Amino acid sequence: MIREIQTSTITETVREMCIQINHNLSDDMKEMLSSAMQTEKSELGRKILGQLQENLKIAETEMIPICQDTGMAVFFVEVGQDVHVTGGLLEDAINEGVRQGYTDGFLRKSVVKDPLIRENTKDNTPAIIHYSIVAGEHIKITFAPKGFGSENMSQVFMLKPADGIEGVKNAVLKAVKDAGPNACPPMVVGVGVGGDFEKCAILAKKALTREAGTHSETPYVADMERELLERINKTGIGPGGLGGTTTAFAVNINTYPTHIAGLPVAINICCHANRHIVREI
Repeated sequence: MIREIQTSTITETVREMCIQINHNLSDDMKEMLSSAMQTEKSELGRKILGQLQENLKIAETEMIPICQDTGMAVFFVEVGQDVHVTGGLLEDAINEGVRQGYTDGFLRKSVVKDPLIRENTKDNTPAIIHYSIVAGEHIKITFAPKGFGSENMSQVFMLKPADGIEGVKNAVLKAVKDAGPNACPPMVVGVGVGGDFEKCAILAKKALTREAGTHSETPYVADMERELLERINKTGIGPGGLGGTTTAFAVNINTYPTHIAGLPVAINICCHANRHIVREI
């Protein structure tokens, strides 16, 4: 049986998501920050973490954005194959929700119409939307506004199969060290391994939306996540890049089948806010 969903419902949902997550940090990231306050060994590091917590409280109580860079609107949309969207186009509905959310929420409009002419679209559209068709009669929307301080620190490595697991680890560590303070640490590190050039980047971006503190269901990947987090936190970059033992809150790795001749790896880094929110319609 086909279930109908009105585009107006999608637009209103997206509008609410845009406003909510830019002012209120998700519970998993709040927990990561609170935990880091207990484990950070550097006095200066603890001070920086305390300032970040204070900033979050001000943002939430006064409805001020967590960060002035309210990001480019990135969506992962899972559409049940038994859903019929009525009243217009799904993509138009999502972009209208972004327009309303960023305008009504007084959020910074950071998108330019052309990458070289650079005229601002004045409403933070268009969004970047990744679709997948799944079973069922619901639409699941994951929204991750991505600021470009950390986005600019992303890297893709086209490794050789012989580079193996150690090659992947070295690539992740290189990207984190190259990012240093520019990614506003403590950071969350999203890693995509496999697929091809563009697939590994999408895997890395989606990895950032996984609940912080959880691990891959694949045992060896979960082991890599734990090891890399430990090694990253030994780099000494620390909170704000000013030294300490909390450089990253989490390392999330997604994998996908790949070609016999390749081993693509993408690293997408996000700042301490790592804004992400999920709604199901």
